[in-house]
Amino acid sequence: MARIVETATDVIEKTEVDPVTLDLIENGLRNARYEMDEVLFRTALSPGIREQHDEFPLIGDPSGKMVVGQFGLSIPDFLDGFDDTVAEGDVLLTSDPYACGAAISHANDWLLVVPIFHTGRLVGWASMFGHMSDVGGKTPCSMPTDARTIYEEGVVIPPFKLYREGVLNEDALRIILNQVRMPDWNRADLNGLVAACRTASRRVVEMCERFGTATYLSALDALLQRNYDAMKVLLELVFEEGRTLSFTDYICDDGVGNGPYELKLSLTRTGEKVHLDFTGSSPQAAGPINYYINENLTRMFFGIYMITVADPQILWNDGFYPLVDVTIPDGSYWKPKHPASLNGRNHGIGRVFDLFGGLLGQTNPALLNAAGFSSSPHFMYSGHYSSGERKGEWFQLYSIGFGGIPGRPLGDGPDGHSLWPSFVNIPCEYLESYYPLRIEKWETVADTGGAGLHRGGNGVDVAYVFEEPGTIAIHDDRWLTYPWGVNGGAPGTRGTKWIERADGTRQTLPSKCHDVPVAPGDVLHFVTWGGGGWGDPLERDPTLVELEVRRGLVTAEGARRYGVVVGDAAATQALRAEMRAARPADLPVFDMGPPIDQILERCEAETGLPAPKRPVWAPG
Repeated sequence: MARIVETATDVIEKTEVDPVTLDLIENGLRNARYEMDEVLFRTALSPGIREQHDEFPLIGDPSGKMVVGQFGLSIPDFLDGFDDTVAEGDVLLTSDPYACGAAISHANDWLLVVPIFHTGRLVGWASMFGHMSDVGGKTPCSMPTDARTIYEEGVVIPPFKLYREGVLNEDALRIILNQVRMPDWNRADLNGLVAACRTASRRVVEMCERFGTATYLSALDALLQRNYDAMKVLLELVFEEGRTLSFTDYICDDGVGNGPYELKLSLTRTGEKVHLDFTGSSPQAAGPINYYINENLTRMFFGIYMITVADPQILWNDGFYPLVDVTIPDGSYWKPKHPASLNGRNHGIGRVFDLFGGLLGQTNPALLNAAGFSSSPHFMYSGHYSSGERKGEWFQLYSIGFGGIPGRPLGDGPDGHSLWPSFVNIPCEYLESYYPLRIEKWETVADTGGAGLHRGGNGVDVAYVFEEPGTIAIHDDRWLTYPWGVNGGAPGTRGTKWIERADGTRQTLPSKCHDVPVAPGDVLHFVTWGGGGWGDPLERDPTLVELEVRRGLVTAEGARRYGVVVGDAAATQALRAEMRAARPADLPVFDMGPPIDQILERCEAETGLPAPKRPVWAPG
């Protein structure tokens, strides 16, 4: 456990903070958190961070509890595994999920933790991690889809002091950067993370000097308590005492032929507390899709979903954690045993939100979202220029794909959007300027969103035309199971990937593959899946359906899923009456698509890919 070195010995007494001061400190922290983002975006070199914003900041109280931030890391879990002193000027670094209690979840994420001192006293923490586009390993971008252990996934950095009292450990950094393919990118991105955390540290010190340390720390306590009080009320309103809710979703496969992986989550409220239990989920995967999540991150994700859906005006933080107990079985998909591979855990992160949505919706279907683009699929392209001024130069692209957001109580799901609200797309102009490829098509795919009163967002077809020989890699999911619809809404369509070769042949690709050779003139179609629909499709305004047909979001044939015959109001009325008569009176709350056994039986005929084998727990 970390041992904090403080020179201040006087005791800080807790004080009452007036509402205006509390509001000033809250917004000061919020602004500092966004300033962390901007500092990193302006200094990073990798497109994943600079253009797409694949990073997550946090500002915490002296114990490490998050007061403001995004999501995806846990300072207390990091500190529990850090066996050294922590003093002013130290900057701590790790990329080893197993050594920091899953404060991060794969080796591509480099986590910085910086103590914030004021007059010799620890007053908080600034932390941030960013996805490094390459950390070594056997494949470019360090995400081999057939990895069986973390040792195949690149350099794994144990927790250590990158800076000791302000002095950089240059030898350690040189060793780390010697393991990666793009050291300039990694150095710039790492420096940006350090600068962002130091920026947050300065802002916190400024607030301590402006308001006084006692007032600042008491304000943090008040913000955490406010979140606790709000969550306590929400839990009692949403979840019935003593009732256990369960929901199951799936990861389609693990990249090495096994799947689908069953992800089960149960929730029970007892008194003012809830218990989240992952018992019943599949065993850890042989391939790299395991999502090593700890109890604190489970609480964080639960709180994000509850507050965002039920009361988005609340600034969520870690204050509610005592209200949530968590059980995660050892050796399961959610808590694999070292040295299980972890690089493809992005599918599990997204599916967590679908699981929480399925649980919350059982208590109040009006608040239920359908399943949507619950992943952040990766596309990677690398090689050497074969001719011209750049002949022999290495190029390497890592990018994140977008898809259909689910239909929601308030309206349609956006088309071609990211799971993470802060992520943005890499502009086509950027890709074509810095990489030997051309974007032939970047458009939504009509009818891929599930039909409903509120339509699921459509997936996208991005057609990459390669101009240099190289290799590509893909990390995606939902090629087998469906993004489910709710309250009578239909599921979205599955994702597909294929290459149209320059010689006229077509090659269907699995959703997880690497080292696939491409040649000039080959075209990759990266088609993502759509979001599930929300509500009865026959209640959707026919005028809106016809407008979307004209806009290319729905086809004339797809309009019939809504009971709409384009251009014929009488035929629409008759078709809707016929469809209502042929279906059950009570529409299902969840439409998951066909049963799993049926999906597996039809797999090869429908997808062109062999069916995966169901995973089983190892004996003992």
